[in-house]
Amino acid sequence: MNETLSLLYSHRSDRNFSDEPVSDEALCSILEAARRAPTSANAQHISMVVVRDPVRRARIAELAGGQKWIAKAPVFITVVLDFYKTGVGVELAGSKQVAQETMEGLLAGVIDVGIALATAMAAARSLGLGIVPIGGIRRDPQGMIDLLELPPHSFPAVGLSVGHIAKPAQQKPRLPMEVFRHDESYHREGLKEAIVAYDAALLDYWRHIGRSDGQAWSKNTAEYYEQMTSRPVKLAMTRQGLTPEK
Repeated sequence: MNETLSLLYSHRSDRNFSDEPVSDEALCSILEAARRAPTSANAQHISMVVVRDPVRRARIAELAGGQKWIAKAPVFITVVLDFYKTGVGVELAGSKQVAQETMEGLLAGVIDVGIALATAMAAARSLGLGIVPIGGIRRDPQGMIDLLELPPHSFPAVGLSVGHIAKPAQQKPRLPMEVFRHDESYHREGLKEAIVAYDAALLDYWRHIGRSDGQAWSKNTAEYYEQMTSRPVKLAMTRQGLTPEK
């Protein structure tokens, strides 16, 4: 196995950070890697807002539902879907941007957010740093928009805590390859059985690391997905002028 595959195979979300600061050199390397990541049509509709100030990180932790590792990690990066930037370019070309009004534009932008996030994560881990992606900033997207002073047609899609690891996390088991890889067409057979087996494996993992609150995958996913409507994402997006109705 080569070094890159070894790094990717060993992915984990580290939430136990030390007080050691992240160097400017390391941070710049992470951001440069993400800047070079591909985007649809080379639109480069991604921006990253770096927060190092502890007071602002504490506020982000609060907005994200009390995730203390956000306040603890010395760096928090918000990955922004940025149609404001592209809009400026479109205006310079004498045209009117409509990407923010279309499902295709939104989908392309969100996919590229994920690519940039994954690139930044891999870059940080290659430097020996710990990371944990934070979707919880969408619990209060308007609060994040206000805190980061984001312009119209932009949105705080996801965050990333970065820091030196105090205590490494253990890697969680995953659903088996048999229900991840589908050759030629989607295969439904064996899915329920695989989930039942995975639920048991994940509960064993929680017991192994001493997490009495750990749940089976199906139970945890059910609780998360049934509460999604409580997040005011659509309202915040509409206020930002992101209205994908076409």
